[in-house]
Amino acid sequence: MISNVYLSDRSLKIRTLTSILPGRTSTPIVIVIVIVIVIVIVIVIVIVIVIVIVIVIVIVIVIVIVIVIVIVIVIVIVIVIVIIIIIARPALRSQGYQRAGLLSQDDVALIQRVAGGKAQAESILQAESDTYADLYVRLLSKLSRNDTLQYILVLVADFLNDKDDRIPLFLSQNDPYSPLLKHLDSQDDFVRSKSAAVISTVISGDPNPPDGVVTKVLAALSALIRNQADPEAQDVGVQCLGSALRIEKIRTAAWQADSKDDAESSKAITGLVQLLKANPSAQMQYQLGFCFWLLTFDTPIAERINARHNIIPLLADLARQALKEKVIRIVVAALRNLVTKAPTENLPAMLVAKLLPFVKTLASRKWSDDEIKEDVEFLVEELTKSFEGLTTFDEYKSEVQSGQLSWTPPHKNDDFWRDNAAKLNDKDRELLKALVNVLTTAQEPLVLAVAANDIAQYVKFCDTGKNSSSSFNRYRSLDSLGAKGRVMELMNHADPDVKYYGLLATQRLVSHAWAA
Repeated sequence: MISNVYLSDRSLKIRTLTSILPGRTSTPIVIVIVIVIVIVIVIVIVIVIVIVIVIVIVIVIVIVIVIVIVIVIVIVIVIVIVIIIIIARPALRSQGYQRAGLLSQDDVALIQRVAGGKAQAESILQAESDTYADLYVRLLSKLSRNDTLQYILVLVADFLNDKDDRIPLFLSQNDPYSPLLKHLDSQDDFVRSKSAAVISTVISGDPNPPDGVVTKVLAALSALIRNQADPEAQDVGVQCLGSALRIEKIRTAAWQADSKDDAESSKAITGLVQLLKANPSAQMQYQLGFCFWLLTFDTPIAERINARHNIIPLLADLARQALKEKVIRIVVAALRNLVTKAPTENLPAMLVAKLLPFVKTLASRKWSDDEIKEDVEFLVEELTKSFEGLTTFDEYKSEVQSGQLSWTPPHKNDDFWRDNAAKLNDKDRELLKALVNVLTTAQEPLVLAVAANDIAQYVKFCDTGKNSSSSFNRYRSLDSLGAKGRVMELMNHADPDVKYYGLLATQRLVSHAWAA
């Protein structure tokens, strides 16, 4: 028993001693401490992340607020500017005119009534059209400052646009054209263009406008159309001419002016042709087609326009290149007019321009507009009948008149020239002059080579078997028309074909001159 007590005491001492010895820590306590440290670190990291997120959110909110403030400021500035332009500036201008006695208080009140919303202004204009027609004519005749005129011209355009019933009200005023005519020469581009637009609208509702007005309007529109430095002015000019050409008197005047050789006459139609050759935009294509469609309603114009401007190949190319149906529709309608009004003059030229296969292709397409289908079917029928009755000489004549020469069979066929060379002298050498004109004006090597060949063929076969004086007369005739000098120039041309046929024509001219 004593031994057991001794052992128990000894064991207790050993455990007590062991517990107090250094380096002998309890494992559970270490684990707890580590866990606590990790938890603290995680909490700190989470707090830091939360703080960073909060800071980022605050920064984003601040940026959004700044952007909103900037947008609001910009909107306010724009609104203020618009208000100043719409309300303040006209009021300031009107004060000066009131002091000068050019505007009455009633005039100012009338202007301010239509200076607001478009719907409200239109309601007022509809109810008081007479009053505003009188007001606008008076203001245009009195006012002179460009900024004020711009404002009034915009009001006048709004008053007249798509409102044909208001044009008579404008025309019923005392001398309605003079106030607009004087602004056609303005140094301000906007005033000049807007005046042209307004007067074109007005004149389109006048079946018999004064001759002087027609002349000045056509001169102004011609200047706009031919202003190659300003495409916008050209666009305005073509649109305005499209409005004015609705009147037969203006179509006639435009054609007559275009026919004159003097530099002073307006050349609006020539300007249209130049634009047609310049790869116009789709909208310009339509506007040009519309102008030519209107012009072809007049028989005298339909009879001569292709001979003067070679318009049929240009219209054919326009239709081939067109991507919009409305362009094809207006071109086909113009071609139908040419056939209806002057079939003898235009059908052969259409065949030379290869229109028959093209309109057959159009006939196979589906169209949303029945008018296109009817016009295309008409052209197919008429061109087919003309093609079946066309003689070789008719085909050659149309080719020369079109200026589009190529190596079609007649040019190198001796039998053709033996039978037909003398016909070039008919009607005061009309066809010979046309051939020489092609020779002297063409630039394309193919056309030049064919034209030089035809001169050589004409010299060889015309008046064959007759006395030598006829050969001398042919030589002098071609010399006086400028053919001799031109074919001699072609002997030095860069293209070998042109050079060869120029040499051939020169040799025949010289040999026939010596034979005479």
